[in-house]
Amino acid sequence: MLRPFLLLAAVVTAWPSAAPQTGEDVIRMMHSRYAGKWYRTVTFIQKTTLPDGKIETWYEALGVPAKLRIDIAPLAGRNVILFRNDSVYRYVDGDVKIARPLVHPLLLLGFDVYGQAPDITIAKLKGLGYDLTKAREDTWQGRKVWIVGAAAGDSTSKQFWVDQERLVYVRSLEPAVQKPGVTSEVQFNKYVRLGQGWIETEVLMLENGKVVVREEYRDMKADVTLPAGIFAGGAYAAPGWVTESDEAE
Repeated sequence: MLRPFLLLAAVVTAWPSAAPQTGEDVIRMMHSRYAGKWYRTVTFIQKTTLPDGKIETWYEALGVPAKLRIDIAPLAGRNVILFRNDSVYRYVDGDVKIARPLVHPLLLLGFDVYGQAPDITIAKLKGLGYDLTKAREDTWQGRKVWIVGAAAGDSTSKQFWVDQERLVYVRSLEPAVQKPGVTSEVQFNKYVRLGQGWIETEVLMLENGKVVVREEYRDMKADVTLPAGIFAGGAYAAPGWVTESDEAE
């Protein structure tokens, strides 16, 4: 039997480490919590409500790190948005119309942080303009969060928020591109367990507090085997994982 002081030492060791002092600390905590546990692939079906009120169905397949494919219904249209290795490709009727470099911050903070070395995530966040020297504590939707990139009372500087208990990304704020005086906001809401990790089931994109895009997930599946080549880029290839029943819904 453990002596009392040894038992106490074991309990203290199991407690969370000290509060992070920098954004780099937050990223390392996120990675450490789920290292070797977070899912490597996930598929889901998304209801997307666009700024004009139009509703679309998107079939999404994600590979951690740095891969996301969105097939926009109907699949016969062969309209795809592909994020791959820090680039984005836009297919229209099966032909590539856009191809350019892009580090996707939501992929990086919501998923890639758990599947790649922290130094890689940290370097990319710095490249996106986040000030990782700043980290503080606050609350969001009744839960404690770490806020990286902004001091207390600053709601306009580029910043991201991380749930303290779950160590998942929940919110970001930054000045809107080419829209002076407008603050863009993204929220990852309604998290549920998926595998040994988590996944949001609602994403809100806001401008000055007004929702402009809403995304709602269903049929989330973790660690699925995806068809070879769906993230490859180049010539269009069918997604493969979407079933006839999925399309019929």
